[in-house]
Amino acid sequence: MDIRPAATLVLTRDTSEGLQVLLLQRTWEAVFMPGYFVFPGGAVDEQEPLGREHALGPADTEISQTMSVDEGGADYMLAAVRECFEEAGVLLALDERGQPLASNHPAHGDREAVFRGDMALADLCRKHRLSIPLDRLAYLGHWVTPPGPPRRFDTRFFVTVAPEGQIASHDGVETIDHVWISPAAALEEHRNGQRLLGLPTIRTLRVLSSFNTTETLMRYAHANPPEPYPDQPWPAVKKSGPVMLEPGAPAYDEAAKLDPEGEGTTRAEIVPGEPVEVAAGVIRLTAPNPGVMTGPGTNTYILGHERFTVLDPGPDDDVHIERILELTGGVIDQVVVTHTHRDHSPATTALKARTGCRVYGLSAPAGASQDQTFAPDDEPAHGDLIVSEAGILKVIHTPGHASNHICYLLADQGLLFSGDHIMQGSTVVINPPDGDMKAYLEALYDLLAEPVRYIAPAHGFLMGHPEAVIDFLITHRLAREHKVARTLKSLAPVTLKDLTAKAYDDVPAAIHGVAARSALAHLLKLEADGKASQQGDYWSETDSI
Repeated sequence: MDIRPAATLVLTRDTSEGLQVLLLQRTWEAVFMPGYFVFPGGAVDEQEPLGREHALGPADTEISQTMSVDEGGADYMLAAVRECFEEAGVLLALDERGQPLASNHPAHGDREAVFRGDMALADLCRKHRLSIPLDRLAYLGHWVTPPGPPRRFDTRFFVTVAPEGQIASHDGVETIDHVWISPAAALEEHRNGQRLLGLPTIRTLRVLSSFNTTETLMRYAHANPPEPYPDQPWPAVKKSGPVMLEPGAPAYDEAAKLDPEGEGTTRAEIVPGEPVEVAAGVIRLTAPNPGVMTGPGTNTYILGHERFTVLDPGPDDDVHIERILELTGGVIDQVVVTHTHRDHSPATTALKARTGCRVYGLSAPAGASQDQTFAPDDEPAHGDLIVSEAGILKVIHTPGHASNHICYLLADQGLLFSGDHIMQGSTVVINPPDGDMKAYLEALYDLLAEPVRYIAPAHGFLMGHPEAVIDFLITHRLAREHKVARTLKSLAPVTLKDLTAKAYDDVPAAIHGVAARSALAHLLKLEADGKASQQGDYWSETDSI
C-alpha cells in the first residue's frame, strides 16, 4: 500500500477563555476515520510546487531542512493552506497590498472550484494577486499512519493563527460540522466518549494544551521543530538471515534501541528459551507457550546482576522454570507478578520452593482463568517501591484486564513492565465480571502521567513511543464504545447478541462470541457512566446518550 504525503493545518485563535483550535468533523460515510474530529488537512497535490512562486518567507531548502526532508517541504505547507481553504473556508493569504484577506474577499468565491480540483492554489493566487505567507506557519509534528487502515498517510502538521475577519465553515461534503474549542476541553470530551479524536489529533492537542495564547504557542513552535520521525528501515537478523525492518514492524523499536549503530545484530523474532538483554540488568526470557492468546509466548523478565528479581515467572512449565534457574544460578531474591492469569504466575510456586524467594503480587480473584495457587508474601499498594539490583520498581495498580493487575515501572530507565495491560500486536481481552472497561481506560490515562520511555510487554517486543502506544489503545477503545453507543441508540431495546452483530460487523462472525464479551464490557462502562441501562436480556440507552 502506498503511503501518500499529506499536510494538516492547525488553526488557533485567542479568546477571553484562552487559546482555541478549529476542529472539523468528518462525514460518517468516510472510508477513513468516519465521524472523527480532525484538523483541516489532506493529501499533497502534484500541482503544489506551482504555488511556490506565490509564497513568501523561507525558501524550500530552509523549510525542507527544518522538516528533515530532502526537498518539497514548502509543498507540504502549501497543501496545508489549500486544504484549510477547501475544508474550513479559511484562506491564509495576503492581498496585493500585503494585507490578510477579509471574509468578503472575492477569492472566497472560488472555494468550491479549488475543492473540486478545477483550480490549483497557484491559479487562485494568480487570479486574485495573492501571496501565501509561509513564514506565518510553524512546523509542529509528523505522523505516519501505522499499518492496518484502508489508507495510509505521511502527514506533516503545521500551526498558524487564524486570520481575523474570516469565518470558518465546514464544506458539507467531507466535513459535516466544526467547532472552536480549547485543546484541554477537546481532550476531556474525548476521554468522556463525547468526541471522536484520532491518535495524531490527540498528540497535537496535548502539545497545544500547554499554551494559553497564540503568541506563546507560535514562539515555541518556531523555535522548537519536532524531532525527525523514524522512517528508515533498520537492519536485524532472523534464522533465515539478515532482514530490514520497516518502521512500525513489531521488532523495529527494539532493534533501534538495542542496536543504535544499525549493525544488524538484533533478532527480529522472539525465540522461546533464548535470553535477550533488553535493558541494563534486564533479560527477557520467553516461555514456550505460543498461541492465539499469548502470541510468541509469555515474557519473563529477569532483573539483576548477581542477585535476581524475576518478574512474571510464567506458566508451570518445567523447561521454562529450569531455564530461569539456570540464568539466575538459583539466586532469586524475589518474584514479582503482574497478575494471576495462568500464563503469568503458576511458576512462582516452583521457584519459591527451590529458592525461598519472597513473592510480590495481588491475590487471585475468583475465576477459572486465575491461578489459585498463587500465595504472595506481600501485596504491594499503588505507589509502593520495590528494590531490585536493576533499579527501583514503582508499583502501578492497573485494573481492567484483571482486577489484580499491576504494572511495574523501572524508574531509572523509564521501562514499564506492562504485563497484559498493554500487549504488542493486539488489544487485550476485557472479560467481565473481573475485566472492567472503565477501570482499564482510566488506568491507561494514569500511565500517560508516568515517565515511561519504553514498554516491556508480557507478549511481544519492546515498544517505543509509549505515549503513542497508549493513545492508540485509548482511541481504539473509545471508537468502539462510540459505535456500541450508536448501535444502542438505533436498535434499543436490544439483546447483547444482536448489538454485537451490528457493533462488531467489521470483525468475522466466527469470533462474535469473543466480541460479545468486549461488547458487554463496553455496555457496562456506558451503564457506569449513566448512558445505558439493562432490563433482563435487553439493553437500552438513557437520556444522556
